[in-house]
Amino acid sequence: MKSERQSDPTPAEQPADLVAQLLATLRSARPGGRMLLGLTGAPAAGKSSLARHLVAEVNRALGQGTAAYVPMDGFHLSNAQLDRLDLRRRKGAPATFDVRGYLSLLERLVADRFHDIYVPDFDRSLDEPVAARHLVSPGTRLVVTEGNYLAADAPGWAQVRSLLGELWYLEAEDRVRTDRLVRRHQSGGQDRRSAEDRVTTNDHPNGEYVKLSRARCTRILRVADLPQA
Repeated sequence: MKSERQSDPTPAEQPADLVAQLLATLRSARPGGRMLLGLTGAPAAGKSSLARHLVAEVNRALGQGTAAYVPMDGFHLSNAQLDRLDLRRRKGAPATFDVRGYLSLLERLVADRFHDIYVPDFDRSLDEPVAARHLVSPGTRLVVTEGNYLAADAPGWAQVRSLLGELWYLEAEDRVRTDRLVRRHQSGGQDRRSAEDRVTTNDHPNGEYVKLSRARCTRILRVADLPQA
């Protein structure tokens, strides 16, 4: 897919247009190829929702298994490891992920077209990573991976960036992200004051760090509300 000049991300892109662009790219690509598309942006910018939508719509159009979802969040360190490292309060910061494990998975996705590849996820109800929730099959032609640090210029993360054919940066207003994050933490069992404190002391600094990687992306966009299922 042709990279677009980075510019003002308004007006909002329509999800249907993004799907149409991906379908055109896949239909014109060489047989047997596999495209890795990354979505990044600050916490609660809408990355996982868009990634799931793109995968579902491509599979609806071209057949189940054509596209697969690979979340970076599956490489969260477990709470046991975070406690060992005294990093539980910083959960979601770059140091709380197994970046080498994530990088190894992406390298395998690029190189291995002959075996099923199982992909971990993060379960918000458990607040823990879970193994093998997602599958990339030999016939998968589009992998959509998403996470906060895909464009970060830091050891491990910089190598991740080099494996992605396209990397889109999702913009969202800070107030919108803050509201989403507070509701996310409350749904996980925190009271509002604790949720707001976590956003202020952890999520906000992480988001400011992510914003520094904006220029390393191939496309910057704001996405309109996704259609309801």
